[in-house]
Amino acid sequence: MSGDGDGAGARVALIDRDGTIVIDRVYLDNAAGLEFLPGAAEGLRLLHERGYRLVVISNQSGIGRGRITREQMQAMNARLKEMVEAAGARLAGIYFCPHTPEDHCSCRKPEPGLILQAAAELGFDPRDAVVIGDKDSDIEAGRRVGAATVLITAEKVLGSNDLSADAAAADLVGAACAVFTLRDPPDPQSWQLGQ
Repeated sequence: MSGDGDGAGARVALIDRDGTIVIDRVYLDNAAGLEFLPGAAEGLRLLHERGYRLVVISNQSGIGRGRITREQMQAMNARLKEMVEAAGARLAGIYFCPHTPEDHCSCRKPEPGLILQAAAELGFDPRDAVVIGDKDSDIEAGRRVGAATVLITAEKVLGSNDLSADAAAADLVGAACAVFTLRDPPDPQSWQLGQ
C-alpha cells in the first residue's frame, strides 16, 4: 500500500483497478499484462484535468492466495503509474488489500479500511470523495464512508430500481461525466438567459 500527497484539494476519485481501469485478468502476476479498458485512459485524464486526485483502491487476494508476490504487485503498481502518466493523468496513491475473504480483514472491500487509510495519508474527507468501481463491493465500501458512488456496468442503467450506486456508466469516460454531475453542478451564475 502506498500513497503520496500531491497538494491540497478536496476533489478525490477513489477508483477500483481490475474491471474499472484495466482489463480484469484474474490473479494477474505480470505487469506487461496490464491493459487499459476502453475509455479508461480518457476518463482518468478528464478527472485529472478537472482537478481530481486519482487514488486506486483494489482488492488483490492473489497475494494472500499465494498466486502473486508483493514484488510482482509493486511492479504492477509502478507500471500502472507509468500508464496513467502516459495518458496525461497522475495517481496520488495506490492502496491494495492482500488478504483473502477468509481473513476477515478491515481493508478488503466492502470494508472501508483502504479508503480510510488513503484519507488519513492523503488528507481528505471520505465524504467528499467519489468511489468508482465495477462491483457491488466497491459501491458498498463507498457508501460505508459516505462517499458518492459510480458503478461501471454494461447491464444496469440510471433509474434501475436495484441500482445502489448514485450513478452508473459503461466506462470511465461516462463515470467521469457522472462524477462531474454529482460533484460539480453547473454554476447558476454562468447560465446565459435567452432574450
